[in-house]
Amino acid sequence: MLDKIKIGKVFIDNVTSQECLNRISDTIVKNEKMFIIPSNVDQIVNVENDHEFQKIFDFADLVVADGMPLIWLSRILRTPLKERIAGSDLFPVMCGLANEKSFKVFFMGAREGVAARAAMNLKKRYPNLQLVGIYSPPMNFEHDAEENLRIVDMINKSKPHILFVGVGSPKQEKWFYKNFDKLDINVAIGVGASFDFVAGSVKRAPLIFQKNGMEWFWRFLQEPKRLFKRYFIRDPRFFWIGIKQIYNQKKEVLK
Repeated sequence: MLDKIKIGKVFIDNVTSQECLNRISDTIVKNEKMFIIPSNVDQIVNVENDHEFQKIFDFADLVVADGMPLIWLSRILRTPLKERIAGSDLFPVMCGLANEKSFKVFFMGAREGVAARAAMNLKKRYPNLQLVGIYSPPMNFEHDAEENLRIVDMINKSKPHILFVGVGSPKQEKWFYKNFDKLDINVAIGVGASFDFVAGSVKRAPLIFQKNGMEWFWRFLQEPKRLFKRYFIRDPRFFWIGIKQIYNQKKEVLK
């Protein structure tokens, strides 16, 4: 079975959730560094025209498939991905791993108070979770050099093993890319709206929506104004990316 599966311009690591957790644990134990991207349809589409974003995916140590359309396309291409690994599922599971292995974690992102509520809920499940820092950055923080130096210093003084950043994509990935070498951490991962889900400020889609690739529609119903452009104008391009890849694969077979 292939180690990496190409979807559009992105190479996705063909791993299970457990294999992903094993790599995270090994990285921390060996005091190494890794950058993880849970990749979804919107990111695959954005990479097509954003060269910096493509460089970030190439830079990442582990890219996992966060989205059923990626799984379906991989099967059509006869290079099946083992499973969907959603960032919103990986976040609490990684906190469970941190609880078990005494790894320290830092939460950065979401509106003021949201990450703190998420931490409170996680501590009920994982009482030994070592949360060494929570920070909700101001709007447009990524363009403020002084603020970014302050954030990096705050994180490094806290000495977390795992840094979770939930400020939306591609902002979170681009922030990691620009600051990764300065961060004294072992594992960096962007988790999008995961703090909101765990805090209960945003209700995540029921399992039937998640398993059938309809989680996006559930999210659209909750925030139609904000998400209309993403889901109905930008993301349908994924269909054409898939068609092009299937056509090119068949053309190669016929050569």
